[in-house]
Amino acid sequence: MTAATDWQKSSFCGEGEACVYVSSSPGSLVRVADRVDPAHLVMATTQAAWTDFLRAVKEAG
Repeated sequence: MTAATDWQKSSFCGEGEACVYVSSSPGSLVRVADRVDPAHLVMATTQAAWTDFLRAVKEAG
């Protein structure tokens, strides 16, 4: 049995469920979903690619 995934809601979300959720653990994939339910997974990527993505978004403002 695997451990439950801990999802974090984006800090840029408003009220309601229309939001992006992210889950990661050291040394594994970063998972991105459009709601808390992991069955609605949108994408999975590496920690390095996710860090590069976040850096680019922050630089773009």
